[in-house]
Amino acid sequence: MFEPRYQISPKTLSNMTGIAEIKAVVERSRVLPLNEAQLRRQAILRMAHTSTSIEGNKLAEFEVGKVLEGKSVRASQKDVLEVENYYQALKILEDMAKIKKDISPDEILRLHKIVIEGLVEKEKTAKFRPSDVYVLDDLGDGREMLRFKAPPASSVAKLIKDLLDWLKQSKKDRIHPIIRAGILHLQFVTIHPFTDGNGRVARLLTQLQLYRDNWDFRKILVLEDYYNRDRLSYYKAENLAQGKQYEKDMDFSGWLEYFTTGFLIEARKALEQIQSIGFGRISKKSEQVFLDRDEILIMDFLTTTGRITSDDVTDILKVAKRSAQLKLKKLVDNGLVKPQGKGPSTYYVIAITCAIIARSATFQESPSTPLGTRKLT
Repeated sequence: MFEPRYQISPKTLSNMTGIAEIKAVVERSRVLPLNEAQLRRQAILRMAHTSTSIEGNKLAEFEVGKVLEGKSVRASQKDVLEVENYYQALKILEDMAKIKKDISPDEILRLHKIVIEGLVEKEKTAKFRPSDVYVLDDLGDGREMLRFKAPPASSVAKLIKDLLDWLKQSKKDRIHPIIRAGILHLQFVTIHPFTDGNGRVARLLTQLQLYRDNWDFRKILVLEDYYNRDRLSYYKAENLAQGKQYEKDMDFSGWLEYFTTGFLIEARKALEQIQSIGFGRISKKSEQVFLDRDEILIMDFLTTTGRITSDDVTDILKVAKRSAQLKLKKLVDNGLVKPQGKGPSTYYVIAITCAIIARSATFQESPSTPLGTRKLT
């Protein structure tokens, strides 16, 4: 059984209070759907860039943007494939987040397969590692130093099951979602269940857990930005908790301080983005374009994938192709999307210059969630 050992320090508590206050403001802000769609699109690009960059990917953010648009860049095939894979995983994550259930082993394996496809041998894809692993630091002079020895390969499946069982129980125990996400992140990378791709899958799972717990900050929060700005501090925070080898009674307290500090910083950035677009204030009623439910679904899909076709709309809305074409035409006429290509190959992208759009929204106060504390012994 997995029972994480931690204390909520004054700093962690202060961070979480600040995060909760920002979350309330962000959720109640009147953000125009198109603006929110653009912010989400930017967030997806940054996630694809920063999470792969942490692992050594050399593509700059503007190059990642080109890759996501299907354009070619002068880079190694491995770097391009890492970004393409992570982008596909982010799109799958959007679908997973809509299903409010506990994370399952099958979902972990599915994400790993997408992230690592084509980068390692097939027998290592979507399968827990078959042998023990050692994380080494390159000292730069031909020598290496042991940073961390992961738990034995034979115990990986059980440790993952114990972690997921704890996640399920911790929800019933009303442990705070931020604490749950932070512990999930560190315990997963500590178990190190795969030969490669552990960090990327850990960050995806952390994001998925926050989404399912409704702590998604309108899906514009990018925790990876904080980790990537100082990778040494990111790895140091992990290693300070882990020690040189896996220990069942690892103390998560210091890691939670680091995790919540970064969360607060990125939450503030998300709030600044919301504020920079004026909380969706509308200047003139004549400039408003109100979206119905179907149009919102189209725009949400478009901001996630970057492009959409009439066949996509047919699948999303379960309507005839003619109806799908008419809905896209209305969005084109309102200046929200623009067509690319001609004939059967036509697809649509978000227009660079768009009309202001709006929709009504109501927000409800959520009951506060207790933090939950594990006493150190």
